[in-house]
Amino acid sequence: MTTHAASAGPMRIGLVGAGPWARLTHAPALAAHPGAVLSGVWGRRPDAADALASAHGTGAYTGEEGLDALLAASDAVAFAVPPDIQAPLAARAADAGCHLLLDKPVATTVAGAREAADAAERAGVASVLFCTLRFAEGTADWIAEQAAEGGWFTARASWIGALFAPGTSNEFAASPWRREKGGLWDVGPHALSVLIPVLGDVTEVVAVRGPADATHLLLRHTSGASSTVTLALDAPEGAAGTEVEFRGEKGVSGLPTGGGDAIGAFGAAVDALSEAARTGVAHPCDVRFGLRLTEILAEAEAQTGPRRP
Repeated sequence: MTTHAASAGPMRIGLVGAGPWARLTHAPALAAHPGAVLSGVWGRRPDAADALASAHGTGAYTGEEGLDALLAASDAVAFAVPPDIQAPLAARAADAGCHLLLDKPVATTVAGAREAADAAERAGVASVLFCTLRFAEGTADWIAEQAAEGGWFTARASWIGALFAPGTSNEFAASPWRREKGGLWDVGPHALSVLIPVLGDVTEVVAVRGPADATHLLLRHTSGASSTVTLALDAPEGAAGTEVEFRGEKGVSGLPTGGGDAIGAFGAAVDALSEAARTGVAHPCDVRFGLRLTEILAEAEAQTGPRRP
């Protein structure tokens, strides 16, 4: 399958998904991007797809025929759906010749992530996995600087959320897959997307279950460095926060705060996808990287067992 023909104009990007993440980040970022055109919104619920499409001056699609129509009208597809729905739809989009702008994780099974990765490779389409800190202003440059610095001895990362704490009003608390899979799968990709570019691929994983949905990881990397990771969504509000720290030959470096908003980061991911599609050079944070993240997280889950209710 050949990809959709490149044109001199903006990349036509269809949006698959009409939930909170699509409404808050994907649709506004695509509609505002000077190098992209939001070619339509597909959703499982026609009312949600209609509302989001109308808000951004584009067409709404639903059902099997609607998805095929959106793919035919698009050069690329951005996904804002649960991971195990995303993976087969991404494979379908790749088979239709569309480039892929994926959300993390690609899937929560290795087989699902591999299906998407193999389809992208078979079709020769470009792909980018939207791990926010890899594209956000400030943090993206900081990650690249730490990778160039080298000489790291160890690292520590904590991604602790209070998504399900009593009284919270976060829209994502209603997400069934997040409640089922917990912090390991929702924020684990964020942690790994920062650690791996700096310390190298993971060669060894030890995982221990903590309270509620908390998971603690001890990782060995190809550079010889080690890292520890704590992941949770179901912590008390007072425990919530995100930290990353590298320690090595030249001292200590911590993740900067206030590194840009999600809409700006998503716009940078669109730029990265456009560049990969134009040049044929794979982006380092692509669907194959997403497959590797799924392999690591699946190994951790196999050691701890599924999240306890």
